[in-house]
Amino acid sequence: MGLSNFPAQPHPNNIEAAPPAQSPEELKEESRKIRRLQIMMNMVMQVIAQDSTLPVEEAAAMVADTRRAALAMFPDKELAFNLIYWPRLQRLMRERYRMQ
Repeated sequence: MGLSNFPAQPHPNNIEAAPPAQSPEELKEESRKIRRLQIMMNMVMQVIAQDSTLPVEEAAAMVADTRRAALAMFPDKELAFNLIYWPRLQRLMRERYRMQ
């Protein structure tokens, strides 16, 4: 007898609550913060890529400050930052400063 014969029913102790719906104001604020983060990331990456006089220490400080600012805006999204932006920043630093 296969498992397909049993109906898929959640266990009563394992029910996940749906996140509360966001108000239009909350959605607008979140969109504003996302756009702000995108602009900030683009600016930092452009400065690091294009400023030939920028020392590696200052670039590293900019990366760290950017990460702190992003996590201040989105405190519960560290994993998303690490998956989306961190690899881009690491690649840029490796390419720009020929790091290993």
